[in-house]
Amino acid sequence: MSVNQATFGTNKAHGKAATARCDVVISGASYAGLSLACGLAQALGPDFRITIVDRDASGQATAASDARCSALSAASKSMLEVLGVWSAVAPEAQPVTGIDITDSGLDAGVRPVLLNYDNVTKGGEPATYIVPNAVLFAALRAQLQHMPSVELIAPAEVQAFEADDSETLIKLADGRELAASLLVAAEGRKSRLRDLAGIKVVGWDYPQTGIVTVVRHERPHEGRAVQHFLPAGPFAILPLKGNRSCITWTEDAREAKRILALDDAGFLAEVEARFGGKLGAVSLDGPRQPWPLSMHLARQYIGPRFALIGDTAHRVHPLAGQGLNLAFRDVAALTEVITEAVRLGLDAGDASALARYERWRRFDSFISAAAFDGINRLFGNDATLLRSVREVGLGIVDRMPGLKRFFVGEAAGLTGELPRLLRGEAV
Repeated sequence: MSVNQATFGTNKAHGKAATARCDVVISGASYAGLSLACGLAQALGPDFRITIVDRDASGQATAASDARCSALSAASKSMLEVLGVWSAVAPEAQPVTGIDITDSGLDAGVRPVLLNYDNVTKGGEPATYIVPNAVLFAALRAQLQHMPSVELIAPAEVQAFEADDSETLIKLADGRELAASLLVAAEGRKSRLRDLAGIKVVGWDYPQTGIVTVVRHERPHEGRAVQHFLPAGPFAILPLKGNRSCITWTEDAREAKRILALDDAGFLAEVEARFGGKLGAVSLDGPRQPWPLSMHLARQYIGPRFALIGDTAHRVHPLAGQGLNLAFRDVAALTEVITEAVRLGLDAGDASALARYERWRRFDSFISAAAFDGINRLFGNDATLLRSVREVGLGIVDRMPGLKRFFVGEAAGLTGELPRLLRGEAV
């Protein structure tokens, strides 16, 4: 991947920057944007030109600002293996061997495990792996360095675009112009291109704040993840390599502001009050970071020679850690439909191919967003009767091996109509 920070050549006859042409322009060097570029470059070879436009030239701002870890599904791992990225991620990827779920008040002296299950697929592979986001981001950037058909223009930003029957003309903020068959928005939840395309979103902000940190503990976690459902929101303990865990903590927004303002000793005390004592003494092993929580779904995923992926298309509550897996599903599906169209002699922005992508991904994203929102609301209600009903329900599930296997399959991303990359097959 070459990095271009210079302007394009000047058209002397007209006194303006010449238009550079490529096949696909991706706005946003996000996890989704980078993996899409990687997938297309691998599938379509060096003659298929891909340009990434991003505000951050080095990528350091993205990596440094993200202390989160993601629960990558087995399907996402399969895709990263095909793309040649997993080998760089694997040393820091912690397999999740099992999951324990509790539903207790914050002042509960004992938090009985109401539901637990082994997190292993039918094939004997862990259904999920906990990976630091910064490690994954660095691996994707490094892989693209070996793909000469991918060019990064940064720092830069798409200011406007207009599509016709043959191409889309893209204007950057500095006056440069690009022409491509397809423009993909991978800009995150606040997308300028989505707004320029006139695509509305349905969603809302939660009265909660996400808090992320890493802790070290005395005893080994043995790969087990814990989901404490507390009245203010879920408190997830995600195992990392060594005696370390990533805390993904949902808290009432006002209470989160108070907690985040504490010194390290006070903040650690709040962590310990929610952590439970099974893993011994706990100490902080990383920075604390707040994240706004919201849910949205784009009303459309496509336009003329235009497509949305990742958080630009959908954003879900992080309680199940599925946001990045949903983005990778978008990437795998869009890679497949574009590749098949190009191999048939069509271009990357073919309308029928994009329509297939939207059908493939929109319903799945809607179901996931609705399910995670419903779970958050159900377990965020501390009414005594409702808590009793939840405890009974979790106890019933705990006695149903078939239902547990279904949950494992869902977590592994192995259900539904999977694109080839998620099945571990090259496109």
